[in-house]
Amino acid sequence: MSSAKTPRSASPSPVRSRRSRSKSLSRSRRSRSRSQDSADVENPGNNLYVTGLSTRITDSDLHKYFSKEGKVVDCHLVKDPHTKESRGFGFVTMETNDDAECCIKYLNRSVFEGRLITVEKAKRNRGRTPTPGKYCGPRDKRGRETIS
Repeated sequence: MSSAKTPRSASPSPVRSRRSRSKSLSRSRRSRSRSQDSADVENPGNNLYVTGLSTRITDSDLHKYFSKEGKVVDCHLVKDPHTKESRGFGFVTMETNDDAECCIKYLNRSVFEGRLITVEKAKRNRGRTPTPGKYCGPRDKRGRETIS
């Protein structure tokens, strides 16, 4: 066998566009928020994110502790969906922004039930919508999860 080179066509290669063929937004320009409603994302300033909580804390304990600094509208302790035990953080909604600022000023880095807690303004108006807590991937014809 000879190793002769085959002649190449003299026609030019097709010119490729520099733009992607994909019509969807690139990952860098796409919003990372799961929420579709942008008004829901902004925090008016009265929702607080509290971390460092003991696993023994209840919603009522948190409500009582924060009511020292102002009127509490709502307390939500984040719990493990399987064990129902506190995950050590939660959200407290105060009636006014002034009450929330007072809580940040006086309760941030304070000791609550033997634990040093941090209190800061939450990034969102409300917590994220909870996920089902289980795999919801493809299913076979009988309704069972497929194993890959």
